[in-house]
Amino acid sequence: MRYTPPLFRPPSEGRSYILQATLGCSWNNCTYCHMYRSKEFQVRPLADALADIHDAGRAFGPRVEKVFVADGDALILPLDHWVPILEACRTHFPRLRQVSCYAMATNILEKTPAELERLRALGLTLLYIGPESGDEVTLRRLAKQPRPAGVTRDEDYLFRSHADAAQKAREAGMKVSAIFLLGAGGVERSAAHAEGSARLATAMDPDYLAALTLTVVPGTPLARTMDRRGWALPDIYGLLGELRTFVDQARPTDALFRTNHASNYLPLGGRLPRDRRKIVDVIDLALDGAIPLRPEEARGL
Repeated sequence: MRYTPPLFRPPSEGRSYILQATLGCSWNNCTYCHMYRSKEFQVRPLADALADIHDAGRAFGPRVEKVFVADGDALILPLDHWVPILEACRTHFPRLRQVSCYAMATNILEKTPAELERLRALGLTLLYIGPESGDEVTLRRLAKQPRPAGVTRDEDYLFRSHADAAQKAREAGMKVSAIFLLGAGGVERSAAHAEGSARLATAMDPDYLAALTLTVVPGTPLARTMDRRGWALPDIYGLLGELRTFVDQARPTDALFRTNHASNYLPLGGRLPRDRRKIVDVIDLALDGAIPLRPEEARGL
């Protein structure tokens, strides 16, 4: 297997075989993100991806149950790449039960229902979508995706596109994991960001729901905004307050909720709505200082 670093994957894909079918991110303009700024986006030659699958199958095929297709928004791959990749995974990994990838809302919306259904039938079962916020002002400041032609500034197109994309993926039979980013609105938009994120989580109605904590990485546009305009990240208790609002107000039908990413100060887990009260109670204890938080030196990206 050949990899071009850096390589990223969600926490839940820690035991997955990672197939790098694309390099970088096709958008690569999110103001907070540093993950792929060292790479120019490109689709790896299909023959190289298939060779990697073949080699992985020979090395540890019967042990592979999950495959994560990287890099940043691999769903952008056309079907003439996806189909042979998924077929090869089924051939070389006999115990395979899940294939997943990151996906931008635009990637999903640009594919037809029939295309998504075919990908699902071939084994692409889970999409990770990261709107990061449900507050339209914050979403635009994060530059989550380009504004479509004809859309005016007063339209909530970013909120709607993520809700529509999640619904489209679910209608195709895929599972959706939605990722939100504590602190993404800064101090100024903290309340609007938390409340809007809860509304979007409700509208997306994902199977899995995660909250990460923003780390401002030097060299990113967001870091320059901090220096030039005084943008500020909420303090620890402000971040926990956002988390409390998010959990208390989000209304998914039945989502597995996690804050197990290394960026978070308070690892949590449970199902929403079933465990909402228990999770909120734990957050309140943390806000009162009764529960120790993850030390700064133990946090990471």
